[in-house]
Amino acid sequence: MNPSLKQGIAALALATLAAGAPAACPSDLEAARLVSRYLALEPVDNPPAMSPADAECGRDKVVAFLEQQLGRRAGYKAGLTHPAVQKRFRHDSPVRGTLFSAMLLPHGAQFPAKFGARPLFEADLLVRVKSPAIHQARTPAQVMQHLDAVIPFIELPDLVVQDPTQLDGAGITYINVGARWGVMGEPLKATPAMVDQLAAMTVKVLDGEGKELDRGRGADLMGHPLRAVLWLAQDLQKSGRRLQAGDLLSLGSFSKLLPPRPGLAVKVVYEGLEGTPEVGVSFR
Repeated sequence: MNPSLKQGIAALALATLAAGAPAACPSDLEAARLVSRYLALEPVDNPPAMSPADAECGRDKVVAFLEQQLGRRAGYKAGLTHPAVQKRFRHDSPVRGTLFSAMLLPHGAQFPAKFGARPLFEADLLVRVKSPAIHQARTPAQVMQHLDAVIPFIELPDLVVQDPTQLDGAGITYINVGARWGVMGEPLKATPAMVDQLAAMTVKVLDGEGKELDRGRGADLMGHPLRAVLWLAQDLQKSGRRLQAGDLLSLGSFSKLLPPRPGLAVKVVYEGLEGTPEVGVSFR
């Protein structure tokens, strides 16, 4: 090869790397290393810049390794469904993660404040799928017809990397959208009346003394929380998957991502849903 041409190619390669060109799909070894650190509650190096497709490829490897350790899948989570959270992670659309049954505990569960490498908590909501026919739904009202339960939910995500401030949408995707733990309240029977209630409700995050830590409205999530279900159904279908009866779906954060601390008790209240349901967690 002509020496000057060779030097030019080398210079171009260096310039491309310096510009932060997207990396390829993470290798099996990289995904296994991430899961190993995740299980050890140790932060992993921030992933390099990558395309959404490569991030999804890496996520699927991470999920496969997690499944070997955690067992049965419980469903899926939609992340970045709130505009403020999208802004934080410099991304303009939702992302998908996988939930495992071992991650989900009942109302009143206690956790160490250091339950992950980069632990946080947020007000969320679960719904339970009644039928795969949910893939035919096109509106929140149609989604509700194919649900059998709405479940109060506090998610306890773990951003797991050395510097979470540098995570973007692709990085969030790769780390399985930070899925770590979640606390479930009592299931509510899904009814047509809930369609309007979910959009209009106010979700409050309170500490053990009743002080408000944050709040959000149902409509903050994509205009209606059940639009997150529509997005998940479409995203899964693009990957050749379908929702099944019994799948649990996490819809996203109604609050800021908040840090736990020892001695903190947290309650999330859903004002506007019948019976004003709630769910609680505490940290030691």
